Amino acid sequence: MPNINELQLAKELIKFPSVTPTDAGIMKFLEKKLKSLGFKTKILEFREKNYKPVKNLYARLGHKGPNFCYAGHLDVVPPGTLKDWTINPFKPSVKKGHLIGRGANDMKSSIAAFVSAVSDYLNSVNKFNGSISLLITGDEEGDAVNGTKKVIEYLKKKREKIDFCLVGEPTNPNKLGEMIKIGRRGSMTGKLTVIGVQGHVAYPQRANNPSTTLVKMLKELKDIKFDKGTKDFQPTNLEVTKINIQNTADNVIPSTAEATFNIRFNNKHTSQSIKKKLNKIFGRISKKEKSKFNINYRVSGEAFLTKPNKTTFMIQDVIKKITRVKPIFSTTGGTSDARFIRKIAPCLEFGLVGKTMHKVDEAVSIKDLRNLTKIYSNILKNYFQ
Repeated sequence: MPNINELQLAKELIKFPSVTPTDAGIMKFLEKKLKSLGFKTKILEFREKNYKPVKNLYARLGHKGPNFCYAGHLDVVPPGTLKDWTINPFKPSVKKGHLIGRGANDMKSSIAAFVSAVSDYLNSVNKFNGSISLLITGDEEGDAVNGTKKVIEYLKKKREKIDFCLVGEPTNPNKLGEMIKIGRRGSMTGKLTVIGVQGHVAYPQRANNPSTTLVKMLKELKDIKFDKGTKDFQPTNLEVTKINIQNTADNVIPSTAEATFNIRFNNKHTSQSIKKKLNKIFGRISKKEKSKFNINYRVSGEAFLTKPNKTTFMIQDVIKKITRVKPIFSTTGGTSDARFIRKIAPCLEFGLVGKTMHKVDEAVSIKDLRNLTKIYSNILKNYFQ
């Protein structure tokens, strides 16, 4: 069985410019590595109208249960302005004990650590009872339409059972071992358009300014106190992210005004209950102001919580043993692909320190990378014991 080094593999993965949703040959490369360890693999390409096609990979070693799955993504965000980097973002470099490159932190190094951990584990046992699988997408940083969501649908159709899933996202704020994510708040975006009547600013009685209605609506949205949070979750918050009025003249009352807002909500709410609440506000204010409105919602995911179980506590113990830090269970941060996986399996998230993700000179400590490999390897040993 080949011994796969996590640092070497992380460097090889970073070399692929797999800016979401571009594959750049990375799935084939990883597939080859997994086949060398005995995995049966399938590259799954999904297409949907108005979205770019995406390559994903599902690999499984073993036929029996329980099936322990590792999930992650090989797509990365764009590097931004290249001259701001100290290196070429797709030519990884080691400096002062850190590996630098786009995806070093989020999350090619974590995938490399898991593959290396599997090779360590397989070299330490003659056989094990169960299966190890990997669910890797190329569409986590993008639209998330042709990625993990579609792979989950495929696995359901195939009646592929996953007993527990570890998502390798960077979960630690400052040092390795601080935090395990056991859930996430839901996320929903609303695009609100108010339709008024265009006219001359000197004759407001002949027009109906949609911006007046829009401002009143947004003020009321911002004043909502959704909740105070729960034992497991932060309070729900709504943020206005865009306000647009397409108007080229300063003496014209516009005919339409638009705004976009995003809500991160805890498990006291569903996307449906929030829509109902907001639509009442829009209806009441538009009626009073004699204007019309359109609202379009896009739900990225509902709030979810995986109640800690035997495996969760085992993983917490393994992390504490190796890092000498007892990780807390948390639901903070943005969304992740765990929102799709939790529909078919209990899951948690644990990976690297997230300080430099999406930044210029994104980096990972080589010591952390080694320790993460040890953690993942020990999780496998304990899980299949």
